[in-house]
Amino acid sequence: MKRSTTAKTFTMAALTALALGIGPTAKAADRECSNATLKGTFAYTSTGSIAAPPEVAGPFVEVGTQSFDGKGATTAAATLSQNGNILQVTVTGTYTVNADCTGTMTLQVAPIGVTVDVFFAIDDGGNGFQAIETDPGLVITRIARRQFPAVHRGEDSGDDSKE
Repeated sequence: MKRSTTAKTFTMAALTALALGIGPTAKAADRECSNATLKGTFAYTSTGSIAAPPEVAGPFVEVGTQSFDGKGATTAAATLSQNGNILQVTVTGTYTVNADCTGTMTLQVAPIGVTVDVFFAIDDGGNGFQAIETDPGLVITRIARRQFPAVHRGEDSGDDSKE
């Protein structure tokens, strides 16, 4: 009788451990990103350098805010220092988010009239992303954090009034 109770206890413990171990993994694997994952306003910092063309080569830093509409359009306003020259810029563009939470952006920067291509990875349940500019001659990375994070990680707060 004792052997039967012990076997049942071990079986139940093993099944519980298995269920607890598989549950979170399955839930994480089921979650896919889309353009809607990247929605809201993010504060960001970009750092790096411009390697070419020679007339603009030098260190580069930028601080700004970037808003995403959840449908593939983005706008930004920033102040940058390119080789010590300070400039305020505005940005418009498009973005695409892949199911694996990576994506790309194409950004038009005014008033300097350049287009910049960016690869990014969303992190912290959509509350941030990390990016790298992918055009030749640019060695620039970006880290962004949502200005008004969702109430619960990975969930929209439902209040778009600040966005």
